[in-house]
Amino acid sequence: MNASDEGAGQVDRSKRADARRNKETLLDAAAAAFVASGVEAPVRDIAARAGVGLGTIYRHFPTRADLIIAVYRHQVEACAEAGPALLATTATPHAALARWIDLFVDFLVTKHGLAAVLQSDNTGFETLHSYFLDRLVPVCAQLLDAATESGEIQPGIEAYELMRGVGNLCIGAETDPAYDARRLVGILVAGLRGPLG
Repeated sequence: MNASDEGAGQVDRSKRADARRNKETLLDAAAAAFVASGVEAPVRDIAARAGVGLGTIYRHFPTRADLIIAVYRHQVEACAEAGPALLATTATPHAALARWIDLFVDFLVTKHGLAAVLQSDNTGFETLHSYFLDRLVPVCAQLLDAATESGEIQPGIEAYELMRGVGNLCIGAETDPAYDARRLVGILVAGLRGPLG
C-alpha cells in the first residue's frame, strides 16, 4: 500500500464518520420534531432542526416510513446504551434506574405516535416491536438486578413487567395536557423501594 492509498483510506473513514454523524443529527432532529408535532411533522421542519436541506433527508430516508423506522431504531439504541452508562456514572443503582426510566418515558411518548403510523406496515412494525423488546428488556433487567443487589429495591420485580407498567402509565400522555404521566411513573419508581418501615 502506498501513501496515496493510505490517504484515500483515511478520507473514506472520515467521510463515513461524517455521514454517520449527519444521519444521527437527522434522527435526533426528527425525534424532536415527532415529540413536538407528531410523526406527521413536515420534513422541512425536520430539515430546519437538523440544519440540512430537504435533499439530504430524502437521500438518507426516501420515504416517511423509512424515517419513522430509523427514528424508532435510533431511539431504542440510545435507550439501550444509556442503561450501562447510567449504572457506571450515577451515584446509586436506584438513581440510575430512575434516570433510565425517564429516558424510556421520553421514548414511549414518541413511540405511541410511531405505532399509529406504522399500522399500515405490519411486517415492519412487528419486527420493530421484537427489536424493542430484545434490546431494552435486558437493559432494564440489568438495572433492576443492580438495584436489588444493592438492597435499594425489593426483589422479584421483572423487567418486562416494569416496562409494561410504565408504558401503560404513558398511554394518553401525548394527547391530554392535564395528565402527567411522568409524575405517576416517578411514584411507581419510588414505590419499587417497597413499603416504608
